[in-house]
Amino acid sequence: MYDIIVIGAGIAGVSAAAELAADAKVLLLELEARPGMHATGRSAAYYAPTYGNAVVQNLTAASESFFRRPPAGFTDNPLLRPRDALFVGTPVQALSIAEMQAENPSLIAMSAEDLVRRVPIVKPGVLAQGLLDPVGGDLDVDAILQGYLRLYQQRDGELRTRSGVKGLRYHEGLWHVDLGAETVTAAIVVNAAGAWADSVAALAAVKPLGLVPKRRTAILLKAPPSVDIADWPLLIDVDEQFYFKPDAGQILLSPADETPSVPCDAQADELDIAVAMDRFLRVVDLDVQSINHRWAGLRTFAPDKTFVVGFDGQAKGFFWLAGQGGYGVQSAPGMANLARHLLLKTTLSAADKRLRDSVEAVAPTRFST
Repeated sequence: MYDIIVIGAGIAGVSAAAELAADAKVLLLELEARPGMHATGRSAAYYAPTYGNAVVQNLTAASESFFRRPPAGFTDNPLLRPRDALFVGTPVQALSIAEMQAENPSLIAMSAEDLVRRVPIVKPGVLAQGLLDPVGGDLDVDAILQGYLRLYQQRDGELRTRSGVKGLRYHEGLWHVDLGAETVTAAIVVNAAGAWADSVAALAAVKPLGLVPKRRTAILLKAPPSVDIADWPLLIDVDEQFYFKPDAGQILLSPADETPSVPCDAQADELDIAVAMDRFLRVVDLDVQSINHRWAGLRTFAPDKTFVVGFDGQAKGFFWLAGQGGYGVQSAPGMANLARHLLLKTTLSAADKRLRDSVEAVAPTRFST
C-alpha cells in the first residue's frame, strides 16, 4: 500500500511526486515507455513570467528561484539561460500593446526601429512597436525533468512505466487502482494525466471538469546564412498569433494554434504549418526553402484557462493536478510545492505568499459553485 499514487509522469506529475516523496510513500504511474513523452517533451521550453493570466504569472514567478538556483546535486547544467521576450504588434494592435503595458509596467517600450535592430529579419514598417521583457529565458526541459526524476528516486519514490490505469475504485478509505495485472492502493490519488485527466476522472466515477486538450504546432527553419541569431529574443505577437525564437542554431516557429483535440499522440497538421508560415512571412524577410522538422503537442486547458490544483469537492482523496495549458514547465516548481502544501498540509513561509494567494484560484471546487 502507498500513501499517494500519482497518475501521469509529465513534468507536473514528476515534480509533484518528487516533492511528496520527501514525506510520503509515493508511486508514480506512466502509460508510456518513459516519462515526459507528450506535452513535456514537446514544450517550447521558455520561461516567460509575464505570459498568461495573473494566476499563471504568480506560479511562474514562484518557480524562478528554483530555476536560477536549483538544489545542490539537482543538475550539472543551467536550467535557465537568459533570453529576452519581445511582444510585438502592428499599428492595428496598438490597443493590445497598451493594455499589456498597463498590466505589466515593468516591460520596456520598443520602437519600430528598435525591433528591426534586435531582429534584423523583421520587415521595416510592418511592426509598429513592442514591449521587451528582459527577465525570461530558455529552459532546459530535459535537465528539469531528469533532475526531478533523480530527486524522486533518491527519496525512494517508485516509478512504473507502461502502466496504464484500467480502473479506479474508492473503498474503505482507499483508492484501488487497477493496472490490469495487479491492483495497487493508496489513500490519495493525484490525477496528473495531462490531456487524459478528465478520462482518468471518469474511470474513478469522478465528475470531469471540462478540460480541453488543444493542439499546438511547431516547426524548425534554417537560420539566415552568415547571421548570428543566438542572442535574438523570443518574438511573440501580442495577440498570440505566432511566435519564434532561436533554437540550437535554427528558428523555432509556431502559429500559437489552439485546436481542440481528443487526447492522443498529437501530430503536426499541414494547415497549421501553412498558417504559421503565412503569419511569419508577413512580418519577416526570409527565404524559406524547406522545413527542417515539424511536431505538435497537446496543451490542456480548464474552462477558465487557469490551473487546477486541489482535492475534488465530492470524491474523497481524489486530487487534481491538471489544466497546465502551455505553462506546465515554467510553473512546475511552484505548482509542485503548492501541491505538496495542499496534500500534506505543510506550513508555508512568508516567502511563499504567491502560493498562498493561488490556493482558491486553482481549486477544482471553483467549478461546482
